[in-house]
Amino acid sequence: MPVRSLNSSILKWPDKKSVDRAVRSWSSGEARERPDLLRIGYFGSYARGDWGVGSDLDLIAVVTEIAIPFEQRSIEWDLSDLPVPAEILVYSSTEWKALQKGTDKFSRMLRHEVVWTYAKDS
Repeated sequence: MPVRSLNSSILKWPDKKSVDRAVRSWSSGEARERPDLLRIGYFGSYARGDWGVGSDLDLIAVVTEIAIPFEQRSIEWDLSDLPVPAEILVYSSTEWKALQKGTDKFSRMLRHEVVWTYAKDS
């Protein structure tokens, strides 16, 4: 039977409620800094509720327009204030509308799974 050592480290990972609160706070700050920001949300394990130790945070942002190639867009976003490792996908409003009409698995998943933490129209 395994016995825990008194000097072993215990790994604690932020829960969904903590992460959601942090993303909402971070989203508000981003909205103040980025007038072209329309929406921010998260999807993946934190949105589904099946996160665990080591889970990252999958973010999505929709902006009015963007000229930067898709692969380079996330570079401009500082995600270091979030409590878990995070990645962000950034779409223009035109790209987002097209994605919402998509029939592929990723498009369907986004339509049903994204938890929006900021929306300009709200």
